[in-house]
Amino acid sequence: MKTATVTILGSGTSQGVPVIGCTCDTCKSNDSLDKRLRSSILIESAEATIVVDTGPDFRQQMLREEVKKLDAVLITHCHKDHIAGMDDVRSFNFLQKKPMPIYASPADQLAIKQEFAYAFGENKYPGVPALKLIDLNCNSFIIKDIKLIPIIVMHRYMPVYAFRIGNFAYITDANYIPEPGLNTLQGIELLVIDAVRKEKHISHFSLSEAVEMAQKIGVKRCWFTHISHLMGKTADVNPSLPSGMQLAWDGQKIEIGY
Repeated sequence: MKTATVTILGSGTSQGVPVIGCTCDTCKSNDSLDKRLRSSILIESAEATIVVDTGPDFRQQMLREEVKKLDAVLITHCHKDHIAGMDDVRSFNFLQKKPMPIYASPADQLAIKQEFAYAFGENKYPGVPALKLIDLNCNSFIIKDIKLIPIIVMHRYMPVYAFRIGNFAYITDANYIPEPGLNTLQGIELLVIDAVRKEKHISHFSLSEAVEMAQKIGVKRCWFTHISHLMGKTADVNPSLPSGMQLAWDGQKIEIGY
């Protein structure tokens, strides 16, 4: 079995933590585990470097992790907190001298073309990002030495892509996993899954719902992401969680097998 490293680039919800102007205990916390950029992960194997989602903090995340090359970007869905930083892939265009492959659903590609219209016009301004859009569907695909299996989950009424790599899966922005997705997730051991807060939410798993889903899938270890300040402080929440489960944190590294 080969191994790869998954880095949690960001574990926060759309506003991040702390939230602008908020004075709650979580936002005022001095614990580095309570500082959360927008949700994203980095996957690094012997051959491949892949990012899932380019949110508003993409530049900061790439600098923090000292990423020098990037083979592809996977887009879970087109909400701003998951695509707003895509312009900054142009740094990799300059370094690698080729367009960046962006795997996204046809519907999300339309949103990307609207959001970054200047990158797709006939007369492009010098220096705009070079983006190569690639259709994402439920068929598995390979980037360098990594096989990825896309999984459709539901963000209320919106389809969102999750991804399985070997014994690991990443699920963000979801409050329901259809049966085909649950079937694809069978056998994983490591899971990072959306849990926005303790209270029920209209389009995200609550903490208890995410715990229940992880137990249903039967994973050995689980980390919760896309966390809002309403979740509370990490030091208070983690002791309440079942064995093998924790809140994810920015900069966390998870070794996976595939």
